[in-house]
Amino acid sequence: MPKHTRKRQKLTRDEAVQPLGSKHLAALTDDASKDDEERRLESMLFGVPYVASSSSSKKKRGMKVEAGSVITDEEEPDAGADSKELEHMLDSDLFFIDDGVAPSSSDSTTVPDAGVREYHSDDEDDDDQENSGHDAEEVEYIPQVAEGPEIVTEEHDQTTSAGDAQPRRKAPAWVDPDDANLQVSLTAHSRLRKLRDAPSEDTVSGPEYERKLRRQFERINPTPEWATKARKKLHSSKRRRSSASDSDVDETIEDILPDLLASTGGISAGKKPRVLTQGVISVDRLRDANQAAPAEGEIKSVQFHPSPQIPVLLTASTDRRLKLFHVDGLTNPHAQTLHIPSLPITNAVFHPSGSSIFMTGPRPFYYTYDLQSGASHRSPRGLWGTTFSSANQDTSMETCAFSPDGDILAVAGRRGHIHLVDWRSGSAQVVGGLKANAAIKSLWWSRVQDGELLSLTQDSQVYVWDVRQCKCVKRWQDEGGFGSRIMSGDQQGNYLSVGSNIGLVNVYNAKSVGGDPKPKPLKTIGNLTTNISCLRYNHDAQLLAMASNVKKDQMRLVHLPSLTVYSNWPTSKTPLGHVTSMDFSVGSEYLAIGNIRAACCCINLETSHSNDDILVDSILLPDDKCASG
Repeated sequence: MPKHTRKRQKLTRDEAVQPLGSKHLAALTDDASKDDEERRLESMLFGVPYVASSSSSKKKRGMKVEAGSVITDEEEPDAGADSKELEHMLDSDLFFIDDGVAPSSSDSTTVPDAGVREYHSDDEDDDDQENSGHDAEEVEYIPQVAEGPEIVTEEHDQTTSAGDAQPRRKAPAWVDPDDANLQVSLTAHSRLRKLRDAPSEDTVSGPEYERKLRRQFERINPTPEWATKARKKLHSSKRRRSSASDSDVDETIEDILPDLLASTGGISAGKKPRVLTQGVISVDRLRDANQAAPAEGEIKSVQFHPSPQIPVLLTASTDRRLKLFHVDGLTNPHAQTLHIPSLPITNAVFHPSGSSIFMTGPRPFYYTYDLQSGASHRSPRGLWGTTFSSANQDTSMETCAFSPDGDILAVAGRRGHIHLVDWRSGSAQVVGGLKANAAIKSLWWSRVQDGELLSLTQDSQVYVWDVRQCKCVKRWQDEGGFGSRIMSGDQQGNYLSVGSNIGLVNVYNAKSVGGDPKPKPLKTIGNLTTNISCLRYNHDAQLLAMASNVKKDQMRLVHLPSLTVYSNWPTSKTPLGHVTSMDFSVGSEYLAIGNIRAACCCINLETSHSNDDILVDSILLPDDKCASG
């Protein structure tokens, strides 16, 4: 079989041996095969002088200058093959056509490599004809001269001065171009009906819908007072810096620093307290305070920590659990749970120092919980091991009250007995006792006179005790005598309130009670019809919250300066349920409300800063649990 011809020729062919990679090396060293972009890259990286390729020289030679006009290769009849060379040209190598109008900052283009400036004719129709393939227009060729940069600089200065004359506004981060084509019906959904300006308004465009949403948001969430004042100070300081000298600024700083450094409190601590207005209060519904860890029984007691730096709320329920929450108005995270199987907790309070929690119930002993160490302690049975006879031993310690300094604890016993316990020594021993003529219903330590204890008996008698001498210094009858049940006062010592079994609340002047043998109430509030179970004052004695646990939604807020009840809250749709307990925070930022459905509502009251506007309150109410309470 004959050999293959191609193979024989390959064997007989005399070829020189080429080293490995020689072809690639030849391609790299061949300058003729490199385009302008590769030549520029080598010039920037290796410092090689830039030399234009032969193809770009042909392109430059392809442009003919006739009678002061430039005619490109595309306009010549034989320019079909040469025009393909422009496909790989950079945008900076191509000339541009200018219509003669001064370019804006966004439309201006600089061609540093071309070295020429071309200007388009003033006729815009010729530009359209060129783009559509019609007759080519004539372009005037003007070489670059020294006057060119001056003209460009002058145009830039004019644009800059015109832009500075307009107020600068921060541009949005992103704009959806489809919003202009959007059509929204305001009657299709019930939540969008509030955006209408008129009942007949239906469909709006995208920008108009955005404007209505922004207006509704600003109406619900107005700009805070501190932000408005900060903006005013910022603008005034800018104007002052632009017009005043350095000495004036130094004088301004010298005027501000003494007032700022004179106090150890916060920057906003020196502001005047907000004065509440009567009549109408604005309310916003938010989430529960105990939503992170709901209770499994009726809420018996709620109280805020006495320190303003610790926004902690305790809740005690009938499931014998005490829970602590960090109240922030948003998520209210759960902090801790304390389970006491042997004690049905009916009363839980913070010690005035804020270091421990005191818990009592229908048992002859109590529990304390140390917040720092996390240790709990149970007292001995039989009221701290006293020598009282078995007939006088009390079976309940639910009615009790700490003195304002936390040194003495007053506990109401049976048959009108009041036991005074020394809490300062740590031994919790009974150091004295008081005896009234009827069973004790409520206790309250006076803020007017130091060491003065007030007790409310079952027959509507108010006893004023001097705990230093362990004797009664005064006794007076509550106005009306309708079976008084609860007594409470404010932290300032201005008001004293007594609630009865038929829903009447008598508000007295606490300072005049000590001197008048028969005090008269400032006003008797009769907005509730069932027995009063809870009375609480806010920190500056502008609000009084009163409630009854017999009927649903039996709670009212009283404006104390005018002694009037807010008429717009709660409404028939406010799901408060059967209110069992409530408490204001130290700065009245929140009002916690507990009910028998294991929900703890919370009201956000911004009353810590001065403002001439009407108070806007935000209420944190339950979503579903309070509705069936």
